[in-house]
Amino acid sequence: MKYPIALHKDMDSCYGVSVPDIPGCFSAGESVDEAIASAGEAIAGHLEILAEDGIIAPAPSTIDKHSGLPEYQGAVWAFVEVDITPFLGGSEKATVTLPRLLIRKIDAAVASGKAKSRSAFLADSAAKALRL
Repeated sequence: MKYPIALHKDMDSCYGVSVPDIPGCFSAGESVDEAIASAGEAIAGHLEILAEDGIIAPAPSTIDKHSGLPEYQGAVWAFVEVDITPFLGGSEKATVTLPRLLIRKIDAAVASGKAKSRSAFLADSAAKALRL
């Protein structure tokens, strides 16, 4: 998932970062690159805590949703991509019934390297459809 982040330059030349879609998630860095990397670590840490409490990661929104808000006045916007798969809980076996031709298409996608397995393909597809 790509989370929008807002970067603000502090008085002492550091960059503060807030993640509007994850309340309470903040970080900082001495350079823009360091601030963005630090934001990725902060997001992962917050998502881990949410997962421990049984809460699924919030869906990211658009920059437009937040850019007009007073708290983000003058912010520079960027995106941080975070793989939320580790924060969805352990694996659980499920039996599904699908049309034969759909299974063939899924297997072809797996064979072409679009996923590691049928299960991974279906999990990725479901996460995208559910905007997780």
